[in-house]
Amino acid sequence: MAGRGRVSMQEHMAIDASPGPIRPIRLISHYFPHFYPTAEPALRPPDPRPPVTPARSAPQPQPDPEPEGDSDDSTALGTLEFTLLFDADNSTLHCTAHCAKGLKPLASGSVDTFVKANLLPGASKASQLRTRTVRGTRGPVWEETLTYHGFTLQDARRKTLRLCVCEDPWLRRRRRAPPLGELRVPLRKLVPNRARSFDVCLERRRLTKRPKSLDTARGMSLYEEVEAEVASEERGCVLLSLCYSSQRGGLLVGVLRCAHLAPMDANGYSDPFVRLFLHPNGGKKSKYKTSVRKKTLNPEFNEEFFYAGPREELAQKTLLVSVWDYDLGTADDFIGGVQLSSRAGGERQQHWRECLGRSDRRLEHWHPLDGAPLQLSE
Repeated sequence: MAGRGRVSMQEHMAIDASPGPIRPIRLISHYFPHFYPTAEPALRPPDPRPPVTPARSAPQPQPDPEPEGDSDDSTALGTLEFTLLFDADNSTLHCTAHCAKGLKPLASGSVDTFVKANLLPGASKASQLRTRTVRGTRGPVWEETLTYHGFTLQDARRKTLRLCVCEDPWLRRRRRAPPLGELRVPLRKLVPNRARSFDVCLERRRLTKRPKSLDTARGMSLYEEVEAEVASEERGCVLLSLCYSSQRGGLLVGVLRCAHLAPMDANGYSDPFVRLFLHPNGGKKSKYKTSVRKKTLNPEFNEEFFYAGPREELAQKTLLVSVWDYDLGTADDFIGGVQLSSRAGGERQQHWRECLGRSDRRLEHWHPLDGAPLQLSE
C-alpha cells in the first residue's frame, strides 16, 4: 500500500461517492442530457465506441409478445390478427386468419393450433370452418382465408362471427378440448366490399347446453355443447339461377349450391339433394331432381333444368324448390324449401318477375329456406 503513493482528497471522495469504473457516468448523462448541456462533448472522446445506452433502452417500450405470468386479464390468453371482407356482389364473407401471438397452452402443453370459425345464429356444423394446423409454436402464422357462401346483407345485420383458437384434435381423441381462447365480431359493423383488419385479445369461451328444441338431428345428444344464439328456425339457403331463353322458348333453372343446411343425420351432417316442381303442370316434365351429395351441409350441385313454355304462361305458375336429406331404405327427410312466383313476397317475387321480364339474361340469387312444408295454392 505504501509503494502505490498517496491518494489526494479529491480522488478519495470520488472513489467513495462513485465506486467502480468511471465509464458508467457517461450512461447517466444520456438519461438526463438536459442537466449537463456542456458535459456530453467532453465525455465522448475518451471512449471511441458508439454509445451503448440506446441499445439498452430500446427494448423497454416494446411489449412482451409472450406473457408468462398467470393473470385474469384477457391479454394473458394471447391475441389474434385477422381480416374480414363482406363481398356483397358475390354474397360471400371472407375471413383471413393471419396469426396469433402469446398463446397460452393448456395443461397438456400443446402448441399445435388452428382457427375455427362459426356464424351465429346458425347450425353449428353447417357454418363451421377451420384452418390448417400449425405445429410447435405459440405464435402460429396461418395466412389462410375461410369463405362463407350465401352471406347476404340481411345476414350481416344480424349475425356474429365467432373465432376460436383451438388445440389440434388428434391430441385429445377421447375428450373434446376447450379452445385456448375465442372472440366475437358483430358483422353489422362491416362495410360492404371494404376489408377491415383486426388485432383482438382472445377471451374465455362461453358455451351452454343444447336446447331441446334444437334436437332436429336424429340420434344427436341433447347434452352437446352449442351456442345459445343458435336459432331453430334456420334451415340454410339455396343459390338459384333463372333465365328465360328466347332461343329455346322456356325457363332455365339452375341449382348451383346450398349453404348452412340443417343437419339431419346422427353424424351431424346430411346427404342433400334438391327437388324442383313447377305448379300447376302435369307430367314428369314438371318434376326434376338433382344428384345426391354425401355427408355435407354446404353442397355444390351446378345442375340446370329446363321448363318449356311462353313467358306469359310461366308467369302464372309457381316454382317450388325443396331440399331433402337422402336416406337409404327410409323416407327422405325434408330440410327446407322456397317458393318462387309472382304471388310470393319480397325477393322471391322480385327474382321471378325480373327473370320473366327479360330474355337471355341469367339472374342468380340466394334464397333462405323455410322449415315448414311448402303450401300449394290452386
